[in-house]
Amino acid sequence: AINGSELLALDKEGLKMLGVERVGTLCLLSDEISLLKKAADESKVTHIEHSPYCFGKILDYLRLQQLNSVNLAKVPAPPSVRNSQKKSFEKVVDYYFPGESSKYILG
Repeated sequence: AINGSELLALDKEGLKMLGVERVGTLCLLSDEISLLKKAADESKVTHIEHSPYCFGKILDYLRLQQLNSVNLAKVPAPPSVRNSQKKSFEKVVDYYFPGESSKYILG
C-alpha cells in the first residue's frame, strides 16, 4: 500500500518499480501525480498521517475528561505515549488542536 506522501513522491522510475510498464499508462499516471502535487501546493493542504495508537490515546484522554466532568472519574493525567510515537503524537495533536488548545492534550 502507498500512502499520500509516497504517492506524491512517485516519479516514472518509481511507477516502473511498482510494475507499471506501459508507456501510455506511465505518462498518464505521472501527469495525474503532477496535478495532485500542484493542487496540494496551491491549497496548502497539510498531509498528515496518523496512527490508530495516537488517535486512541487522544480519544481515551478526552473520554476520561468527559467522565471527570460528570464526577465519574478522577482528573486524568495527560496521555502517556511511547517514546517511539511521541513525535507523531505531537504532530496529530497540533493538527487537530492548534495553538494553545494543544496544551489541553499535551499538558
